[in-house]
Amino acid sequence: MIALRDFLPYLGRRVLGAIGVLIGAMLLVFFISYILNPDPAHLWAGARASKSTIAAVVARYHLNQPWYDQLYYFLQSYVTGNLGTDPQTRKSIISEMAFYFPNTLELVLVSMVMIAVLGVASGYFAGMHFGTKIDHAIRIFYLATWSSPYYLGGFLAILVFSSYLPLFPSGGMYSLTLANQPAHITGIYILDALIQLNGPAFLSGLQHVFMPAAVLALLDFGLVARIMRSSILNARWSTHVKAARAKGMAEGEVRRNHILRNALIDTNTIIAVTFGFLLSGTIVIEEIFAWPGIGYFTYQAIVSINYPVLVPCVLLFTLGVIVANFIADVFYSLLDPRIALGEGGGSEG
Repeated sequence: MIALRDFLPYLGRRVLGAIGVLIGAMLLVFFISYILNPDPAHLWAGARASKSTIAAVVARYHLNQPWYDQLYYFLQSYVTGNLGTDPQTRKSIISEMAFYFPNTLELVLVSMVMIAVLGVASGYFAGMHFGTKIDHAIRIFYLATWSSPYYLGGFLAILVFSSYLPLFPSGGMYSLTLANQPAHITGIYILDALIQLNGPAFLSGLQHVFMPAAVLALLDFGLVARIMRSSILNARWSTHVKAARAKGMAEGEVRRNHILRNALIDTNTIIAVTFGFLLSGTIVIEEIFAWPGIGYFTYQAIVSINYPVLVPCVLLFTLGVIVANFIADVFYSLLDPRIALGEGGGSEG
């Protein structure tokens, strides 16, 4: 167990690093969206915008001022949370994102559970049956799904499990015919239904979230399975496992306490990192399954060239990746204190 006095400096360095990456990402987005475009006001207002609308956009985003003033107001808007108004819906952008994001969080969390179960189980069996037909079959399966695009997996799932075999609904978050919808508490539909002991709404939510979450999981669990398999192989042939067997320890105990436990160190960090990448993957999946999440919101902004909405959505995805990597780093240092102590076992890069 790592001492608190050794862990806090490491945590501080990681926090400062994450803040630095976020600031760098914000500067990059600002440079691309504000500076590189020769006429950002016309682009942000839309192709058919009137002169008065363009003038309003110029005033709102200070586009008639020097770039350093624009940068100041750009950063200020994110610090204060005042992201302006969606030019299409006339609603607050921050309130729209607050509505859509919990729906995406629900989808990603359910998918993460599936990825953890599929990735760990398949990687474990492949590693423990190294070189056999089981190993080859598992590797072929996760490589095939891992290399498949999201749109293909989504369309095939709807075709098979909604059209040919009507087991799951093809879209939406819940059944609109339910008489008793759960009240909005957390924004996560199935969690709100569970908190209020609303069985029909909970089952409806699970039925609707299962297929898009399963498509996300099947197309992304390959990385977890591959890392798990590699970690199992390293643990199987390590010195401490050979020593445990030489002492007469039961094979089940060796596999559980020495092979599986050590293999989960690297795998757990990869699962945490996967969370950030799943957020961006929801853009395609949410559009295909009509899932009203932040990915669907972002896709609509892309199609309509709605820059005032698109820019904060891009930064939200960036923040998700940064936070996921930060959690993975901290979690890894807790599992392997040598990381925080600067000893062998990894680098801080």
